[in-house]
Amino acid sequence: MVEVSGIAPATLAALIALVRKHTGIAMSERKSVLLERRLRPRVQALKLASYQAYLDMVEQDHAEVPHFIDLVTTNDTLFFRTQQVWDYVEREFLPAWWHAHPGQRLKIWSAAASSGEELYSVAMLCEEFAAAHPGFSYQIHATDISRQILALAREGQYTGRSVVRIQETHPEWVKKYFRPSANGLRVVDALKKHVELAQHNLLTPLKPARQFDLVFLRNVLIYFDQEHQHTILQQARLSMASHAIMIVGESESISGRNTAYQLDRPMIYRME
Repeated sequence: MVEVSGIAPATLAALIALVRKHTGIAMSERKSVLLERRLRPRVQALKLASYQAYLDMVEQDHAEVPHFIDLVTTNDTLFFRTQQVWDYVEREFLPAWWHAHPGQRLKIWSAAASSGEELYSVAMLCEEFAAAHPGFSYQIHATDISRQILALAREGQYTGRSVVRIQETHPEWVKKYFRPSANGLRVVDALKKHVELAQHNLLTPLKPARQFDLVFLRNVLIYFDQEHQHTILQQARLSMASHAIMIVGESESISGRNTAYQLDRPMIYRME
């Protein structure tokens, strides 16, 4: 195996600029250890002598860019993360939406779907609601910039922390919506049939254009500077119906900015 030394300062600056160029993520030089850890296996697999050689490759070979994006994007999520969000969706949003839109299909966008825990959490809530409300239907459009992580979401197989978390919080739903697999749990097809997955960069318009009723944009904005946050919020607005709700992460706030969103409660925004 090729031994690779650390990232030189000039190479680090260029890699950070490349991350920003292809993802919009604002990464500081303090992330040098993180970049080294994530890029090293790829550099070694390609038998390159340095991170500079890999940087040159990404800049010259368009086929390598998707691999680079997969390596540098952060994907860490759990089923039913931040319980108050899910309490709101289950107890308030779904009943109110159904009362106002009987007979219509609920359209949901999981805008940074990662490995799928969020989108399948939504699907389980919707399945439970549908069981109690005949005629209710839903569709989840799930996107992420990483092709690799979308493949995991499409597979719907989970191990480790994700499995432990949902077994603790929703044991009855584990029996209902998962099947045991060799390494953990696999989501049943009844959930997958309501989900479509696609690669998408949040800095660009969603194509084809959609009008969603509920948008999850959670734990995404914290990785971007204010300029790119504003762009992402503008792009999201174009894909939201006038009555739509947007949910952000617990460490994120867009209040006080010149946006088209009005704070309803912590993490929950309505269109102005």
